[in-house]
Amino acid sequence: MNQCIAILDFGSQYAQLIARRVRENRVFSRLVSPTISPAELREMNAAGLIFSGGPASVYEQSAPRCDPGLLELGLPVLGICYGMQVTCQLLGAHVEAAPAREYGRAKLDIIEPAGLMGRINSPAGVWMSHGDMVHTLPEEFIPLARTANCPIAAVRHRDRPVFGVQFHPEVTHTACGSQLLRNFLYDICGCSGDWEMGNFIAGAVAEVRQRVGPEDRVICGLSGGVDSSVTAALIHEAIGDRLVCIFVDNGVLRKGEAALVESTFRDHFRIDLRVDRAADRFLAQLAGVVEPQEKRRRIGHEFIRVFERHARTVPGARFLAQGTLYPDVIESGHGYSGHAANIKLHHNVGGLPADLDFELIEPLRDLFKDEVRLAGEHLGLPAEIIWRHPFPGPGLAVRIIGEVTAERVALLQSVDEIVIDEIRAAGWYRKIGQAFAVLLPISTVGVMGDGRSYEGQHVVALRFVETADFMTADWVHIDYEVLGRISTRIMNEVPGVNRVVYDVSSKPPSTIEWE
Repeated sequence: MNQCIAILDFGSQYAQLIARRVRENRVFSRLVSPTISPAELREMNAAGLIFSGGPASVYEQSAPRCDPGLLELGLPVLGICYGMQVTCQLLGAHVEAAPAREYGRAKLDIIEPAGLMGRINSPAGVWMSHGDMVHTLPEEFIPLARTANCPIAAVRHRDRPVFGVQFHPEVTHTACGSQLLRNFLYDICGCSGDWEMGNFIAGAVAEVRQRVGPEDRVICGLSGGVDSSVTAALIHEAIGDRLVCIFVDNGVLRKGEAALVESTFRDHFRIDLRVDRAADRFLAQLAGVVEPQEKRRRIGHEFIRVFERHARTVPGARFLAQGTLYPDVIESGHGYSGHAANIKLHHNVGGLPADLDFELIEPLRDLFKDEVRLAGEHLGLPAEIIWRHPFPGPGLAVRIIGEVTAERVALLQSVDEIVIDEIRAAGWYRKIGQAFAVLLPISTVGVMGDGRSYEGQHVVALRFVETADFMTADWVHIDYEVLGRISTRIMNEVPGVNRVVYDVSSKPPSTIEWE
């Protein structure tokens, strides 16, 4: 069994980022509930523990806690933010609200440049996100670093392999974070670095085979995107022709998407692909709906109804496979701790009806987008599928702010086609993590003939982001000439659009999608 770093998820939005950073260092990681027992950790072959951050305060009665016995195992422990606070509190420290909340970049002055803080230059830029802090330490602890607003920003125990940092080494904004995690994994935990994506795929295939009986069949929703494509390829690897893929043309797809999916998957995968042309059904469900969560809920429910109808024609169809990724899970409030904040009702994990007739199979739900692409390469998928930009499950419905109508969908489809054409032609497609257009529910003054007019004049917002994991993202500093060509083409070729704007917000505080 591979060595494992167990990550106790106390509800952090970045919990899976920690797991991803650990995996990048070729060490297997697994997110677990903070209620895990010492005996369960022994069975996992845990080489070390990381306690994640979280939205709670450790001094609140309802705050998530762990078994104090975990600190008696002798395993190295690294507490991050809330994880540092709960670890220190269990060992006698005092935690209370900070005089001033600290969010964003901070300068870290290192007091002890060795061990956990070894090979890190001081001062170091770190990312803070906390309202509480450790105020006093028992004599068993030694401070390792400080910031201007946080005098105890990193600590270690004198006698136990217990460490804590108030900042977030897992996010890319902490430049020294990778080195700090390597120090913990290799110098403190003694990991050997023997895990790779091939091991994950082998384990996922084995798990699917174990769950799906010899007479059972799986139906999988194909969207043409990388997530569902890798899901289908992985499950096909596990059970072969007992997989049936269903593509639903829901009326809010990109222009030409239905034809592309049919030709691609019938030719490349050579699997049982069934197409349901249900645009009228979905648009009827969306009529008059403007609230984004309700759009997601209705689309999710309608998808399941379509699947159920198809399932009745597939003997032994017991399972529904989805290309759910970890950002989908964590941003829908489904973290391992049960304490994650609900940022959005996601199309996969949040829109399912209570009377679902299938057991769900989500083999990618612990992976980030870049890890899914790596899995796709291992599974032999073509590059044009692996590197497609993400497209939300509810499609253009959540890129049309306000009511979704057939006319507004057609308008945005034309805009989207121009955007993708131009960034491909300019060589920017692979440099951008996600690029799309949003149709705004406002009109601005335009010139029609010799007069001014608001009627039928729409505003389109362009959103291009760069990101490694889709949990954090920044706007793309794309060439103005490319933006100019896109804007000119949209206003010349798409009737009804007279203004194009560019979104220059990062995630956080914004999300990538607008709805």
